[in-house]
Parts: sequence; structure tokens; C-alpha cells
Amino acid sequence: MHPKKEPTRPIPAGPRPTGPRTPGRRLVAAGAATALAALALAGCSSGSASSNSSSPGATASGSASAAAGGNQLQDDYERVISEVLPSVVQITTAGGLGSGIVYDGKGNIVTNAHVVGTATTMTVTLANSTKSLDATLVASYPDSDLAVIKLTSPPSGLKPAVFADSKKVELGQITLAMGSPLGLASSVTEGIVSATGRTVSEPGTGGAPGATIGNMVQTSAAINPGNSGGALVNLASQVIGINTLAATEPEGNGAVAPGIGFAIPASTITSITDQLIKSGKVTNSGRAALGITARTFFDAGFQPAGAVIVSVVSGGPADSAGLQVGDVITKLGDTDITTLNSLTTALASLTPDSKVTVTYVRDGQSRTADVTLGTLPTS
Repeated sequence: MHPKKEPTRPIPAGPRPTGPRTPGRRLVAAGAATALAALALAGCSSGSASSNSSSPGATASGSASAAAGGNQLQDDYERVISEVLPSVVQITTAGGLGSGIVYDGKGNIVTNAHVVGTATTMTVTLANSTKSLDATLVASYPDSDLAVIKLTSPPSGLKPAVFADSKKVELGQITLAMGSPLGLASSVTEGIVSATGRTVSEPGTGGAPGATIGNMVQTSAAINPGNSGGALVNLASQVIGINTLAATEPEGNGAVAPGIGFAIPASTITSITDQLIKSGKVTNSGRAALGITARTFFDAGFQPAGAVIVSVVSGGPADSAGLQVGDVITKLGDTDITTLNSLTTALASLTPDSKVTVTYVRDGQSRTADVTLGTLPTS
């Protein structure tokens, strides 16, 4: 899959900087739950009305069915929140505030790497407590924007979250986003799965390039600063992703685009987290690579026109396919490559061992090579 460039610019959903609130900041509550309930009621009522029955009993029966449907959805929400919210924590570092998910009973907590930043120590507040618990960094993997921290003295009764099968996440599934948006601990917003398989590039911070992450889940559930690292949950009380990004309006001075948020999928979370806990590092990134170092190529008019190869890993995928230093990559499969970032984004949507046709320019001539992709190194 080669996703098109998104019309919005995603930004990390956290951490929220600590300190005094900026004057004039407005908190906007998500009110879509009422809308969903109203749609359910309208659907049932519409079905009853279409029968043209004049019987008061029929009308009462239709209303009762609609009410029952609305109550069932509300019951589902309340059940999921009571089951999953105890697994969602608030994380505070010297630089800001974000969220995390209890991964196991040993005190390991998974969150976004950008929530942790450069901190090696932090405090954690559980959903059912006001007491701050000390925690330390286990390991961080910024390439996938994931990190693991561990409570110094894990309390009894920790409730690890249950993670979903990412292959079963489908469009239209109802989602609940849990975390600490704007520092409001244990907050919940709702929406649906708007899309799957998104490849999204995060903006860089502190001079470091942002991560490009593939296969992300797009949701309409509100994701705000402080939500980063929190849980995106389905109605089976399973975590389908980690809340990570909110999109911004390209012409809105950085204003958040309503209803467009992104979450790292559960399969990536469990794969990376298990490796960080076991080895303190990632030994298998699960991400595709060409086995080259490249930079953006500019044409005679100083316009970006591809990614020029600067070095080739000996025996790697590109080397085996005959690509050389100086070749300018202009296409990966059917995706046009105009910059290094577009090449990175295209690779993030592919998997190791898959085959792709690389179109490149050498000595002014356009050529192609079939490449079997390798795995992105972890160090």
C-alpha cells in the first residue's frame, strides 16, 4: 500500500508542558456520545414510522426498542471504561506530562518515546490513586515512538491492559481514547476507526528528526496534548493502539484538525515493548529498509527531485539489486519520490522481505531495479 500524502500535518498529542495555563486557552469537551445515541434512536424511530402504523402500542414499542438500544451502547461504554481505565496512567517528567498503559504486573508501563523525551526518571499516577509513584526508564525506541518505563516499587493490584489483534481492527469500529489530555487525568473521548494503514511522519523536536510510523490507526476520537501514550480501546475492552498524534490544519496556524488523530497499532506496541523489556533494546525493528544512506536531491532549478544515494550497505538489498552511490531514486513502486522524507514514508508502509521496483536515474538515464527489502537496523 502506498498512501497518499495527508492534507493535514500531524503533531504529537503530548506531552503537555507543565506550568501555568496559558491565558485564554479553551477546553472543548467532546460531545459525540450524545450524537451517537441520537443516531441510534433515530434509526429505530425511523423504522417504526415507515410502517405508517397509527397504533399507540406500536409507537410505544418502537420507542422502547430505541431506548433499549441507546441504553445498551451506554452500558457498553461504562463497562469498557471501568475495565480499561485502571490500566491507564499519568506520567510526569521534568519537561511535561503524558499518559501510559500498564503492560504487566511487574510495573512495566508502555508509552510514547516523545512523552519520556530525554528523562530517565519520572513519576506515575495510577487512575485509582492520587499518590505519585517513582519510575525509571527501561528503554526507548524513538524510530517507532515507543518507550517502556518501570515503577520502582510496583503496588499490588496493578491491572495490565489487554491488547487486540491488529488484523481485526476495521473501519467503523467504535473507539474510546483514554489518557490525561491537558492534564485532566482519566479522561475519555469517543469516536470510530476512521482508517487503518496510515503512514504518518511526526514533526521533529529538539533538533531531532521525527519518527515516520507505518500502519497507524486513524480515529475520530479526540486526541489532545497529554493524551500521548494513552490507550485507544475497542468495545471488547482491548487496546487497539497508543494515542500518539493529532493532525493540524495546514492553513490554521497549527490549530488541531477536529476528528483526525493517529494511534500506533497494538501489533507494533507488543512487538517493540517485549523486546525493550527483554533486551533493553530493539533487535528486530520489523521495518523495511533498502540498505542505503541517502539525502534529498535538487535539480538544476533547485527543486527537490528525488533521493540521491550517498552510501550503500555491502551485500544489502540495494547493493544486491545493483544500485550505486550517486543513483537518484525517483519512484518506489508506484510512489513518486521527491525527497528523503518521501522515501522514508514510502518504506514505512512496506514490510521486510517484500519486493518492490525502484526507479532511479543514473547518468541522465531512467532505470529500474527489483529489490527485495531488508530490515531497518536498530542502531
